[in-house]
Amino acid sequence: MKALAARRQDRRAPIVLLLLALLLTGALYAVLAPTSAGAATVKADATDIATGEKLFQANCATCHGPSAAGTASGPSLIGVGAAAVDFQVGTGRMPAQMNGPQIEAKPVQFEQEEINQLAAYVASLGAGPAIPTAEMVDPKLGDASNGMAIFRTNCAMCHNAVGAGGALSQGKFAPKLWDTTPTHIYEAMLTGPQSMPVFNDANITPEEKRDVIAFIDQQGGASPGGLTLGALGPVSEGLWAWVVGLGLLIGAAVWIGAKSS
Repeated sequence: MKALAARRQDRRAPIVLLLLALLLTGALYAVLAPTSAGAATVKADATDIATGEKLFQANCATCHGPSAAGTASGPSLIGVGAAAVDFQVGTGRMPAQMNGPQIEAKPVQFEQEEINQLAAYVASLGAGPAIPTAEMVDPKLGDASNGMAIFRTNCAMCHNAVGAGGALSQGKFAPKLWDTTPTHIYEAMLTGPQSMPVFNDANITPEEKRDVIAFIDQQGGASPGGLTLGALGPVSEGLWAWVVGLGLLIGAAVWIGAKSS
């Protein structure tokens, strides 16, 4: 009995219990946690992957390494998924034109079929977010009013209240969203390029992402009140009020004073 009691009070018992608890927690998370992709996986055949690897070696390996594990000039692409490749290459940001505070969009360098092949190769290196389907990004299926609330809570502080873009720190900026395709908007939320945070399906559900796309689709520089004034809201509106409004008042005061004298 004494031996049994001693084994029960072994100082290593708490460590064993902690390890068992961690293993149980990890197993439950793996089963219950939402997938990071939130998109239907597009099956790529071996030919697409092989062609994508050739394109990668010719255009991307210099910065990202021949095995895509990253170098001092570029991050690892293992596990970023097809969505990240489709966004970066499909918007012309990759291959990068030059180093700087932020990689800017430019004319796309590849055909869409080649982008799909590059994405298939990178996706084969490790699981990651997939390219969303057409239904997932269709603004007609979204709720723009709900998208407005989500956008102004999570995105407006950088992209402006209507998606017109804005300046960030250290020479970076949040781009205007009006000309961005629905697919690329979804992929940006899913992958968090550059300074943008990742909004996975636990943060913003696929349906809410589509609602955000529906809200942005209704903006596009339109201004029911007349001039857009840069779509900067109270900043430009206040400037017009001060310059034009007060200017007219001062001009009227001077005219009245001159007439009365």
